[in-house]
Amino acid sequence: MSPNELRPTYPITTERLRLRPLTSADAEALLSYRSRPDVCRYVPFEPMTPDVITDRLDTYWAATILTDEGQSLTLGIEVAETGQLVGDVVLFWHSRKHRGGEIGYVVGPEFAGQGYATEAARAVLKLGFEGLGLHRIVGRIDERNEPSARVLRRLGMRQEARLVHNELFKGEWSTEVVFAMLSEEWAALG
Repeated sequence: MSPNELRPTYPITTERLRLRPLTSADAEALLSYRSRPDVCRYVPFEPMTPDVITDRLDTYWAATILTDEGQSLTLGIEVAETGQLVGDVVLFWHSRKHRGGEIGYVVGPEFAGQGYATEAARAVLKLGFEGLGLHRIVGRIDERNEPSARVLRRLGMRQEARLVHNELFKGEWSTEVVFAMLSEEWAALG
């Protein structure tokens, strides 16, 4: 299957979650975790202000479909039972030719350890492999972010690389760990 485009029907439901586009009504919930230095420690953004959240909602996070490489789809992670936004998950479409993508996720600390990131990321892997026809999806993390490494391992992704001090990240050298999964590995998980 060659990547064409991805036009999901929302909400995307899992056992406990609803994944859906973010809206301006989510601004306060997004700020509650994306403004925290501890949450932002190992992710590629600084603690966000209300203005940054508003700008992202109007631009990057406004996408609800993927039509070409270089685009990303960020979805809110909502607990189905309560309707509470607990985090967000993203699918990046990096290459049409190589059918490559990447996943990322962030969950508020008060909701960590409940499997929400894993459940949401699994649904996004399905979108990437089955919906968009990607061949390979990666997850790139700072080596010190062990909770995120556990999520990627639970998803069945394998560690492929450890890039020692490859990036000056937030004022210090960071060792990046790359996890990956191929479409045939996804299919084998069945």
